[in-house]
Amino acid sequence: MTEIRLLSSLAKVFPHAAPPARPEKEWLSALGGETVSFQVAYLQKRGKQHWTHLRLETELATQMRRVQYIPGHFPTAFGADDGYLHKEAGLFPDLLEPIGTKDKQPGNTLSDRLPFLPGTWRAVWVDVVIPPQAPAGHYPIRLTLENPAGEVLAQAETAVTVVAANLPALDIAHTRWFHTDCLADYYGVDMFSERHWEIIENFAAYAVQHNMNALLTPIHTPPLDTEVGGERTTTQLLDISVEDGRYTFGFDRLQRWVDMCQRVGIKYIEIAHLFTQWGAKHAPKIMGTKDGTYTRLFGWETAATGPEYTAYLQQMLPALTAKLREWGVAEKTFFHISDEPNMSHLEDYAAARNIIKPLLEGFKVVDALSNFEFYEQDLVSVPVPSVDYIEPFLEADLPELWCYYCCVESVHSPNLFFMQPSFRNRIIGVLLYKYNLDGFLHWGYNFYRSVHSVYPIDPYRVTDAEGAFPSGDAFVVYPGKDGHPLASLRLMVASEAFNDFRALKLLEEKIGRGAVLEMIDDGLASPLTFRRFPQTEDYLINLRQRVNAKISQQ
Repeated sequence: MTEIRLLSSLAKVFPHAAPPARPEKEWLSALGGETVSFQVAYLQKRGKQHWTHLRLETELATQMRRVQYIPGHFPTAFGADDGYLHKEAGLFPDLLEPIGTKDKQPGNTLSDRLPFLPGTWRAVWVDVVIPPQAPAGHYPIRLTLENPAGEVLAQAETAVTVVAANLPALDIAHTRWFHTDCLADYYGVDMFSERHWEIIENFAAYAVQHNMNALLTPIHTPPLDTEVGGERTTTQLLDISVEDGRYTFGFDRLQRWVDMCQRVGIKYIEIAHLFTQWGAKHAPKIMGTKDGTYTRLFGWETAATGPEYTAYLQQMLPALTAKLREWGVAEKTFFHISDEPNMSHLEDYAAARNIIKPLLEGFKVVDALSNFEFYEQDLVSVPVPSVDYIEPFLEADLPELWCYYCCVESVHSPNLFFMQPSFRNRIIGVLLYKYNLDGFLHWGYNFYRSVHSVYPIDPYRVTDAEGAFPSGDAFVVYPGKDGHPLASLRLMVASEAFNDFRALKLLEEKIGRGAVLEMIDDGLASPLTFRRFPQTEDYLINLRQRVNAKISQQ
């Protein structure tokens, strides 16, 4: 009557497709300070029972969440390969909704009601939280489905093998762009009101918990995904006044932001782009007080390299960098010029770079761009090519190199769309390690808007920026009712990717980088690349088991 199957975190359970039954006992292995996850898929084959309860018994700290189905209206937008789970619109497992507990005792947790629909598979996501310095050992986990009367319907068992070594801190930059305006608009609060600050901190702390360590910082409204001639909601940390061409700046809000970043564990301050997206042709929207009136000082009508905006930058950037040095964060701050320029924009980008270069001495300029010529002409200190165009940058053996993916990287590439298997999300951690990259960028931590920010959307219903991007590209967290984020399945898998990276780094300290690289490619038909990687979850699960076992031996 009832069936239960244990699955890895890399599975995706759909309502009317039985997930493959696979032995699970030896799949979970963890280091101290790591969260590992698995899924419990369950089915009522027939009957009239409408709900069930899941009992979880273990001495480890755990969290259970329901895997909820979210609509994907636009599964593919820029092409797809044969490795997609689905290529048509439908419901996809993504939202992880916290489960209330009916009863919780040490080592024994009983969930609140779970839906139990005949003939329909559902899943529960289970996180196992390993504290730092956890004693090594084999920790069993028993899972029991019960009916409302407490009668056993089905049972399964697994275990977590804990290694007596702590996962090291992430030593590269990891940013997913943080959109403060989307939080203000979704929750209906005033920009930088006390309630908005609370929500911002909730979302920033959650990012840190999931291996992000850089935060896009809106000194002015970031000129990202904005319709030409249009505006996004103003989100600006700087207070600006101008009189007779002389600017004065207030940094109180920015200092509060930096303090918040340090409090929650953000390592890098990422200054919003100084020029508009796709070519650096205009100034971003910048508000300030002029002649006693609060007004827009710069925007689409302002030439990027014209005398007015140049004069502003020549006054603002020295004042800003002086504050960053005063607060002790200058060495961990980086700047952007313009997002995703191409060769047709090279001249404009170079002109913008020439303006700011003498003003940002000692600071890194980091930009997402995929034409190697920008680096060859010394226009960007840290290039961030897309995974589709990274080969020339890898061949050049640059002193510092990041990578990114977004909506366009849809064919034979890592990514995190609804309709892709989760191993395509998690493989990025191993790739970052293999190619010794220094950072990773993704544009959508919480973009809850239509394409070009024409209007807000409900991310529980619209997951493709209203028909622009493959579902899931624009955000990895959902806005919870209480001002706290809710995780997506994709967020958890992406966090696992960076745990893999951290574990590989730890193993490198013990056996050397060459030996770790051999482990990564061992048994593969061809070496692992951004375009060729195993099309199965087994590779990642087995690799991580081997890495942990090797750490344990050392």
